[in-house]
Amino acid sequence: MGRGLRACQMSSSCSGLSRVLVAVAAALVSASAAGPQAWGPTGVQYGQPGRPLTLHCPGVTAGVPVSWFRDGEPRLLQGPDSGLGHELVLAQVDSADEGTYICQTLDGDKGVVTLKLGYPPARPVVSCHAADYENFSCTWSPSQVSGLPTRYLTSYRKKTMLGAEGQRMNLSTGPWPCPQDPPGAARCVVHGAEFWSQYRINVTEVNPLGASTRLLDVSLQSILRPDPPQGLRVESVPGYPRRLHASWMYPASWPRQPHFLLKFRLQYRPVKHPAWSTLEPTGLEEVITDAVAGLPHVVRVSARDFLDAGTWSAWSPEAWGTPNSGPPPREVPAGLPLHSEPEEEVQGDSPTPSRPSLQPDPRPLDHRDLLEQVSVLASLGIFSFLGLLAGALALGFWLKLRPRGKDGYPKPGFLAPMIPVDRLAGAPTLPRTQEVFS
Repeated sequence: MGRGLRACQMSSSCSGLSRVLVAVAAALVSASAAGPQAWGPTGVQYGQPGRPLTLHCPGVTAGVPVSWFRDGEPRLLQGPDSGLGHELVLAQVDSADEGTYICQTLDGDKGVVTLKLGYPPARPVVSCHAADYENFSCTWSPSQVSGLPTRYLTSYRKKTMLGAEGQRMNLSTGPWPCPQDPPGAARCVVHGAEFWSQYRINVTEVNPLGASTRLLDVSLQSILRPDPPQGLRVESVPGYPRRLHASWMYPASWPRQPHFLLKFRLQYRPVKHPAWSTLEPTGLEEVITDAVAGLPHVVRVSARDFLDAGTWSAWSPEAWGTPNSGPPPREVPAGLPLHSEPEEEVQGDSPTPSRPSLQPDPRPLDHRDLLEQVSVLASLGIFSFLGLLAGALALGFWLKLRPRGKDGYPKPGFLAPMIPVDRLAGAPTLPRTQEVFS
């Protein structure tokens, strides 16, 4: 078996699944040794450079003496009296030993053996990604070119959480095959995956000299990468020499459901400028308001899960558009202001700003700005209400606690001198002495 197989057997991280697949790989290797036709045409044997090798004469009973020759060479490599029977022992093979060998019995029966050299498989390089939240695929490539016929065994298992605190992982029932699509391709697909689950992928590389296994743990959230948006269109806005209207569609591979949406990122630049400008639209369209008049622009978009799972998609194919500097049409398109004057045209990259327009901006409203304004107004209203409530409470406490005169009547205030004495009808007349000491 190869070095990767021995390393897997010594590693504590190898699961029961890997042992099963390695056993299958070992069976394939054993079958290839017994019957080389399993890996190629009849009579082909495989070896590793720098290692000893024994060739077997096909169709000859063990122990029957034979003579060995190289094809096209009359020199005898090994005679029938060597005592090795139908075998040819090569102490240390190298590239010069590759080729065809002929074995011949004393009765004149001949056999042909072709020797090919290569290396045992190494652990393959595996990567997985999901274009949607229901399926994912894994691709692989050899980490070392073996030069020999190679097969891959692919399967997966779903991992579940164990323990009160969810600190340990355990493999659920399985394994299940990961179908290679198309058969023999370096790619397999897992259908009907669960978005919140984790999976263990097993890819075992097998060739006539051994087998090597790669285990990879993946979660759908971390490997999610949507396909690029489709149908990107860039159109000029008549009468607006600095505006472009871009629109696009969801990728066909993304199932549109209300719980799993995409957000988008748009980039644009004049063709003569290397730097991109970036916008984050709130829907499937965006109006660019600072395009350079008269210059064609390049636009592209990418997509990502709206909860930021995974990564951004690749950029869509670029689309081109040039602002229209002509007069506004008679029929104003939906979303544009009525009776608006065309914007002042800017020549090239002139730094002189255009005059501000008094007409409403035809771009889609940013609902985030509206929410911020509503929040500010609500906060001001709450603070005003609390201020009025605090003032009313303070006034009530002051009226309740203010000082009073004798017999519960309030002391004369600053209005007392303004009340004539003769209007106090029925007021008792007190003696002067009593009035003084009252």
